[in-house]
Amino acid sequence: MDSIIFYCIALFILISGLLAVTARHIFRAAIWLLFTLMGIAALYFWMNVFFVAAVQIIIYVGGIVVLIIFSIFLTQQAGQKMAVTSAKQSVFSVAAVLFGIAFIASIIGRFYFVGRSETLNDSVNAIGTQLMSFTNGYALPFELVSLLLLAAMVGSILIAMKHKTENKNN
Repeated sequence: MDSIIFYCIALFILISGLLAVTARHIFRAAIWLLFTLMGIAALYFWMNVFFVAAVQIIIYVGGIVVLIIFSIFLTQQAGQKMAVTSAKQSVFSVAAVLFGIAFIASIIGRFYFVGRSETLNDSVNAIGTQLMSFTNGYALPFELVSLLLLAAMVGSILIAMKHKTENKNN
């Protein structure tokens, strides 16, 4: 039964991810991205890593996707279709996907993955200590991501303001 649940969640993630990439409407692509990230959170819940699943929902679904949707609405392009890809872009995309699959297959073939005998310490205290440690933690990447999100929001506001001023001049 565990294998069936895993494959159902994985299939949901793959289908919604594919639809997010191939959607012609930008708003629909953002919604499919939301479903993809929710599927990843479901995978974390299935693996009994509840804190990481909650962080996935709060940060990615509640933060990143909402920021993307706000940016779409601020640029006033929610209902527009994206440009049709050329044959050259499609060939490059297929080549990139095939290269990615070959790269992942070579990594899996090179390294032999074995199960761990010790249990994972997934307490909130242990995760927080590892995240906020400056010597071998992830405090700096978190700060860089926050600056990136701030720059994306300021950029989307500037694009929206430029669009409104161009309409007033015309």
